Amino acid sequence: MCTLEKRRNLFILTLTGHDDHRFSPSVIAAILEALSKVKSQASTGSVLITTSHGKFFSNGFDLSWAQAAGSVSAAAERLHHMVQIFKPVVAELLSLPMPTIAAISGHAAAAGFLLALSHDYLLMRSDRGVLYMSEVDLGLSLPDYFAALFKSKIASSSVRRDVLMRGMKVKGEAAVKMGIADSAHDGENGVMEAAVRLGEQLGERKWNGEPYAEIRKSLYPEISRLLGLPEKAISISKL
Repeated sequence: MCTLEKRRNLFILTLTGHDDHRFSPSVIAAILEALSKVKSQASTGSVLITTSHGKFFSNGFDLSWAQAAGSVSAAAERLHHMVQIFKPVVAELLSLPMPTIAAISGHAAAAGFLLALSHDYLLMRSDRGVLYMSEVDLGLSLPDYFAALFKSKIASSSVRRDVLMRGMKVKGEAAVKMGIADSAHDGENGVMEAAVRLGEQLGERKWNGEPYAEIRKSLYPEISRLLGLPEKAISISKL
């Protein structure tokens, strides 16, 4: 499902295997457990990098698991359940006391795109992989916290329109031009090397994680409110 590795000040969360890394309840639980470990072991200068093996970063929720419920109504209930239990993953990333980097070496679709966008920095391959919101093509509505995160992270209304209402598949270089990704790199190794370089640069700043997390939440007030992330006062003694 996923692994967590620590390299000096870098935490590296990897979605493992060569499938499409669908978010079933068990996978979501594993990611939450890994993020809880990162939070508990955080120190000054810590950085999280999230990446994956294979062709996919993540292809979103496990729709096969939902459809296996046996009826349309039961499948809808399972999909709603995944939407609800994925919300804490986004909340954990937006409140994590350290910089976060998504190193995307493959396709990131639907909730997989949302996972990537929940990070502070988004790095992609220039030669393979796309960002894609499939909801409009599948005839699914957009959960409120999905919409709020896209409004928070993508400044251009026309880019949001094209991604959410046209189902545009966005490759790495285009994602940089559209203001979605921060940079695009050659090959899987190129993306990861760039993510590690960025992580080391950020870690060298030795920021206090608690104020860092509070600044992040203050930048995205709408999604923070939807996720129930309270603002905390930072005392001078902690600075």
